[in-house]
Amino acid sequence: MKFITPILSLAGSMSEDHKQSAIIREGELEKAFGKAKPRILSGMRPTGKLHIGHFAGALEPWVKLQNIAENFHLIADYHVLTTKLDTSDIAQNTIDMAIDWIAFGIDPEKSPIFRQSKVKEHTELFLVFSMLITKARLERNPAVKEQVRDLGIGEGMTFGHLGYPVLQAADILLYKGDLVPVGEDQVPHVEMTREFARDFNNHYANVFPIPRAYLSETPRLPGTDGKRMSKSIGNTILLSDTPDDTWKKMKTAVTDPQKVRRNDPGRPEICLVYGYHGKWNPLEVKDIHDGCSSGALGCVDCKKRVTDKINDSFAPQRQKRIELAGDQNAVLKIIEQGEVRAHDEAGKTMSEVRSAMKFG
Repeated sequence: MKFITPILSLAGSMSEDHKQSAIIREGELEKAFGKAKPRILSGMRPTGKLHIGHFAGALEPWVKLQNIAENFHLIADYHVLTTKLDTSDIAQNTIDMAIDWIAFGIDPEKSPIFRQSKVKEHTELFLVFSMLITKARLERNPAVKEQVRDLGIGEGMTFGHLGYPVLQAADILLYKGDLVPVGEDQVPHVEMTREFARDFNNHYANVFPIPRAYLSETPRLPGTDGKRMSKSIGNTILLSDTPDDTWKKMKTAVTDPQKVRRNDPGRPEICLVYGYHGKWNPLEVKDIHDGCSSGALGCVDCKKRVTDKINDSFAPQRQKRIELAGDQNAVLKIIEQGEVRAHDEAGKTMSEVRSAMKFG
């Protein structure tokens, strides 16, 4: 993919950050950082309870990273406004999402959890960065183009929606993030963040590190209907689901349309349930593949086997989730404690920004 040239001119011909790859893949951290712990900013919009796609694609990698990196976890509540103005459910969605994060392995002592809206420096840095980029550059962002198409908003797009990559860059650089865990489709956002860091550093002073995208090896899991997993579609298995709920949903999962009867040979490579086995039942993948291909394994039995693996894997976390949900005030206190730590870091960064810009 060809990236757009930054708005401000770059000093020199090839800086050290340009010599580095913009992407680091799972397993490359030690080579890239040695014994030093990179700083990582990760976050999600608070949409409530998370599903197994969130776990596989984001939450599980975050948990692994918190032992080898310095993590900050952002509840991106301002970003909700880019697609809807109704904020009546944000408070509860925030609690529900934080409960899932903590229950499934995020340690708030190691990795502070905090709300974007409670750390006002996010909006201050967003304002500064908004002066470094043109409207035309934002409109060329492929993710923005896709959202315009998918949401059918066209001329109805708000300034905030168009500029959400600017706020996203502020989120990352406010904590001087070295790495940003993302999927392949989000790499252009990280490249734009790199542009902001380079532009500010070259125009004012060397305040920001040049962050890189961190790609895990976990593929995106489809929903039970084969489409992108989304609660709005209703094709998800929630982390908070009971074992019975998980089984009820798995029973509806689409499989190979040519495998109508139990003894019909199937094509596991095109079956989403086989992909779930790859994630939660890797030791039996060959057996599942052979049984499906030969017709010896029926779809119901196949779904039951992977459901049992998912339920067994999640049993301790689901129990912890129940306990956390029973004391939501305690969860809120954990978030507030994270906000104190986040505010301290954000304040240091903005002090450097103001000094670099001669604002005192």
